[in-house]
Amino acid sequence: MTSRPAKLRYGMAGGGEGAFIGAVHRIAAAMDGDWELVCGAFSSDGDRNRRSADSLRIGAGRAYASVEAMLAGENQLPPDERMEAVVIVTPNHLHKPTAVAALDAGFHVLSEKPMALDLTEALEIEAAVVRTNRLYGLAFTYSGYPMVAEARARIASGELGRIRLVEVAYIQGWLSEAIDADGHKQADWRTDPARAGLGGCLGDIGTHAFQLAEHISGLTVEAVSADLNIHVPGRRLDDDVSALLRLQGGATGVLRASQVATGVENDLTIRIFGDRGGMEWHQMEPNSLIVRWPDRPFEIVRTGGAGVGPSSTARQRVPAGHPEGYLEAFANLYRRFAQTVRSGGTTPPPIDTPEWFPGIADGIRTMTFVQAAVANHRSTEKWTQLAEVEQRARQQLAERDTQRRAP
Repeated sequence: MTSRPAKLRYGMAGGGEGAFIGAVHRIAAAMDGDWELVCGAFSSDGDRNRRSADSLRIGAGRAYASVEAMLAGENQLPPDERMEAVVIVTPNHLHKPTAVAALDAGFHVLSEKPMALDLTEALEIEAAVVRTNRLYGLAFTYSGYPMVAEARARIASGELGRIRLVEVAYIQGWLSEAIDADGHKQADWRTDPARAGLGGCLGDIGTHAFQLAEHISGLTVEAVSADLNIHVPGRRLDDDVSALLRLQGGATGVLRASQVATGVENDLTIRIFGDRGGMEWHQMEPNSLIVRWPDRPFEIVRTGGAGVGPSSTARQRVPAGHPEGYLEAFANLYRRFAQTVRSGGTTPPPIDTPEWFPGIADGIRTMTFVQAAVANHRSTEKWTQLAEVEQRARQQLAERDTQRRAP
């Protein structure tokens, strides 16, 4: 009998008492038995950090006061005891410094999105990944759903013909009132430019919508025309976004992201139409993929049902008819990340393999979109080219690095 490999060890940056996403990551990491939380710097508040460590049964010796202390302390431990990866679940302004420090210290990184505050920071993380030869993953959770993989595979096979239209909308209502001004922990930092970055709603959920649009359609967005709005008085970052998209091959697209749609919970929907048919997927009904035809009734393809392909079945966890959702999709990312760490890989596997997970490429693309959308909104240009935004950011970073190295 082949013995099961030992659990991979990870430490967590952020995600302490009162944090939503930290607990989600821990559940997802534990679901397949691949990962074990062994240490953490859960909060900059000492008392909260200790309480968080105690509740997670982390010994005092591995509840670190800071990320820097965690990296240094873990590297003092024997290789078979120290953490192997850092999971970043902090506010956005800490994503880049934490990721770069962890990579430089020799650890793999799995980070919350968005990748960083802006595209320059994202490119700095990319440089650290190349420099250190460590693995980097991003928590674009929705790409872990079986029916998302099914939709991508069917479109890639040509089932819908030439893609004409891509429509994606991510709508929430939790910021409809000024709860950020009242000290709401989750809202407070997400509406602060210093901690959230260039975009508010745009960076928080607009990046999910953009990543899903490119991932499922298989098409690259070439240009954006964006309108960013603030509906709640006094708010400093956008809470509502509308964007027109131009995609390769002549396809057109629309992206909507809003956190002020009063009463809406977490409605992420994508529709893609080609010259032979169309598909749509709703995150709040994730086990169903609707396929539409011009000459016959529409179909509902179900997770684990008849006719689904290997891309979706590889991400399916229970028999058909047993609901799977957000946590299972999240766990798929952790499972793939673990497989790649164990195999010695330093980049995500090819995108159309069952082992794929989002990484640097998705991070750079989404941060380029955020930067292009903000630039377009602030300018008088009708369209902003994403390739030009990325090229300019890379050039500016190269010039800055050259100046730093100059005697």
